[in-house]
Amino acid sequence: MGLRRSYLDRFWQRGCEFLGAETAILGGAMTWLSERNLVAALSNAGGFGVLASGAMAPDQLSEEIAATFARTDRAFGVNLITMHPQLMELIDVCLDHKASHIVLAGGIPSVAAMKRIKAGKTKVLCFAPNLTLGRKLVQRGADALVIEGMEAGGHTGPVATSVLAQEILPNIREVPVFVAGGIGRGEAILSYLEMGAAGCQLGTRFVCAEESIAHPRFKEAFLKANARDAVLSVQIDPMFPVIPVRALANKATHRFHEVQQEVIEKYRRNEVSQKEAQLEIEHFWAGALRRAVIDGDIENGSVMAGQSVGMVTHEQPVLEIIQELLEQAHLASEARNQI
Repeated sequence: MGLRRSYLDRFWQRGCEFLGAETAILGGAMTWLSERNLVAALSNAGGFGVLASGAMAPDQLSEEIAATFARTDRAFGVNLITMHPQLMELIDVCLDHKASHIVLAGGIPSVAAMKRIKAGKTKVLCFAPNLTLGRKLVQRGADALVIEGMEAGGHTGPVATSVLAQEILPNIREVPVFVAGGIGRGEAILSYLEMGAAGCQLGTRFVCAEESIAHPRFKEAFLKANARDAVLSVQIDPMFPVIPVRALANKATHRFHEVQQEVIEKYRRNEVSQKEAQLEIEHFWAGALRRAVIDGDIENGSVMAGQSVGMVTHEQPVLEIIQELLEQAHLASEARNQI
């Protein structure tokens, strides 16, 4: 693949050097899925795996990092949720293990958290939902940014990937910027690199990798789905905000609509307070992702998926997926150069 990557190398050399990887293809941090096996497989295949810490306690994260190091001698990152009550302890766990990169997600990271990471000589990546915040994060010391569009699976923002890329890539050059959300083919990776991205992050594309521990029924749901099946959770009433989550529509999706209506009616009858109603709505999805990913309950669990799910057509090894992406990008670059 060396010769076939030459055109790509012109654009993502900065990203590869920053990540310490052969290709600037990051694995999206997917709770329950981005664990030791998939992360190590991604890094071993020349990409950059990212562990999803989710709601792990410090001791659990420590065990997962150690297990990943046992499976690969290549660089990988650790994704931490900024709202985690033990965020500082989790950062210390990463530093103790000499993790090379920490990705802060799920909210605007505090200055204290970023300083803690920087003091440990570890690189920090932050998610930037818009240009203003992106600049602020760079000023605070972010070593790189990830911009993720609404096409992504799981918790997502309101703006499309293509719009974010046009807004941010031409205006932030001080640090590498990686693009995510709805990316499933090499041609798209090439396009974002040509726009100025340092690399791209893909999650949905790796769910059906052979190394993924997702339940067979979870994988089967992905293989049968198309882009329009991956929908955002709907908010019934602005008084009771719902954080948008993109997942495959199922019985739980429809039941969530009903639960919101039922709870809101209880609130209007003064049977519950607004706070109690909000908590009841938020608790609906508790454990739902694990039910789907690990237990295989794809009707009552949350089958988080990006809109690129229609490009997942069969189960294959991570190495083969990355080679396929590189081949697609190469063929697209050849076509451009022949014009």
